[in-house]
Amino acid sequence: MNDSDKSPFEHLTSTTPPDAMSESTWMDVVHKMDEVYNELLQHEVELEEKNDELEETQQFIFSVLTSMSDLLVVCDRYGKIEEVNQALVNFTGKKEAELKGAKLNSLFSDSDSCIAAERAISRLAAEPAHDQELQFLTREGNATPVALNFTARLSGSGKRLGAVITGRPVGELRRAYQSLREAHDQLKRTQQQLLQSQKMASLGQLVAGVAHELNNPISFVLGNVYAMTRYTSRIRQYLDSVHAGASRQELGKLREELRIDHILKDLAPLLEGAIEGAERTRDIVDGLKRFSATDRNENVKFNLAEIIERSVHWVTRATPAKFRVNLDLPNDLPVMGSPSQMQQVIINLIQNAADATEQKDDPALSVSAREESGEIIVLFRDNGSGIAVEALDKMFDPFYTTKPVGKGTGLGLSVSYGIIERHGGMLSASNQTDGGAEFILRLPRNAT
Repeated sequence: MNDSDKSPFEHLTSTTPPDAMSESTWMDVVHKMDEVYNELLQHEVELEEKNDELEETQQFIFSVLTSMSDLLVVCDRYGKIEEVNQALVNFTGKKEAELKGAKLNSLFSDSDSCIAAERAISRLAAEPAHDQELQFLTREGNATPVALNFTARLSGSGKRLGAVITGRPVGELRRAYQSLREAHDQLKRTQQQLLQSQKMASLGQLVAGVAHELNNPISFVLGNVYAMTRYTSRIRQYLDSVHAGASRQELGKLREELRIDHILKDLAPLLEGAIEGAERTRDIVDGLKRFSATDRNENVKFNLAEIIERSVHWVTRATPAKFRVNLDLPNDLPVMGSPSQMQQVIINLIQNAADATEQKDDPALSVSAREESGEIIVLFRDNGSGIAVEALDKMFDPFYTTKPVGKGTGLGLSVSYGIIERHGGMLSASNQTDGGAEFILRLPRNAT
């Protein structure tokens, strides 16, 4: 062993007088004492830090246990209670000291519950037990069903030490489930009201176009009816002469003057035209009724191409004449769902494109569709100014709108997104590389 490896005390003996030690030896002793002292200080600091962490952890666990509304029991492998929370103390009416050390079975009101709890604890090595409904004794001495969950309590090495049991009175669970159901029902009603409100807002935008659409067949029917009214007076005049006993010569002359033969030829086309106009009016009104009717969660097969064409026809009647819509659609786009809801989505997308391009000299929208990998993909591309970057992530948020106050509800795209999602599809928005906005609608194709 080298001299440098030796302790500074090794060459000293018990009889070595202090004045015989060299100054360097004393310096080594002092240095070693400083090192030991510094190590002690460091260990003390670390110990205090760990103690603080332990106290914080204990305080955290205590605050969690105190704030828990669920009942909590921690027991060992033999069913001896080791820890409880304030909720269990309040529920049983027993003091914490009284509960700790007692048997788990003392919490139950009948032997069946005791046996079920023992069985659940014994099986924790294989699997935890959930929603075990056992009868607890309350502070009033009554039996109350409590839904319990049993979980194994393990040591750091993975050894099973006991069980952690949490539970809640079944009555509270039922009340919670009832409140949850009521909240869900209210949410559904609110969602339905929003859907209907947005649908009526879209319908209001179409009033001008629909009025124009109705004007043509109604005018056609009125014109034909007025013509037939004039013809009626001539036919009556001719029939009156027949019944008055006019001669054949007189009737022939009168027939020519009144143009009875022309009237008879014209009656059939007039009636057919009136019927056609009336049927056209009926179809328009039926379409409006279906569109504005409260949703009944229809699930029928329909042709999306027809819905798109009808929606374009309606919207363009209410937009400036210069707004053009170019269609590139297959003859058949079969999907399943609600035609009226899908028409609402298409109308909203077309109307948004019309609003986004109204400042353009040549406002235009192209709508194309294709089938790809079992999906129907519909693209709506306008030549407007596009969507602001900061708005892209908010386009489908409820009540978000970039339109002026009074012109947009902020619900159109949000409701449309929800409708497409319920149909198993997806609606997305982006900007085209050459300008303008692009909305992509994806729906599963109906293969039947």
